[in-house]
Amino acid sequence: MEFLRKVDFDRLNATSERVSQTLIGRDSGASSCSVNCIKTPPGEGSPAGLHKHMVDQLFYILSGTMSLEIEGKRYEAGPGTLVVFPAGIPHRNWNGGREATVPSCVQLSCRSRPKPRGRST
Repeated sequence: MEFLRKVDFDRLNATSERVSQTLIGRDSGASSCSVNCIKTPPGEGSPAGLHKHMVDQLFYILSGTMSLEIEGKRYEAGPGTLVVFPAGIPHRNWNGGREATVPSCVQLSCRSRPKPRGRST
């Protein structure tokens, strides 16, 4: 298993289209989460539109500004913002700005907690 994973910004910036990079998921060793980096061009958004998940979802905005609707309320999230979508909460996201938005997207499942390895401090 790779313990360090890097976002391939060259790949994300090589096109003006929507691009997704999976940093970790079921196919690469994860058992209870996934992490993706997704570049969303201006005027585009989540292909699912208004939707909800059965697990918690987090977006950490790396660049650009993401427009959001969460439980019917609108928000704008810029770089350095953590967006929290609790499980079961209707939401949608889109890029209403002039430059691409790049969030790191994390989906978490806390159904089973792995036993800690080694000693914790």
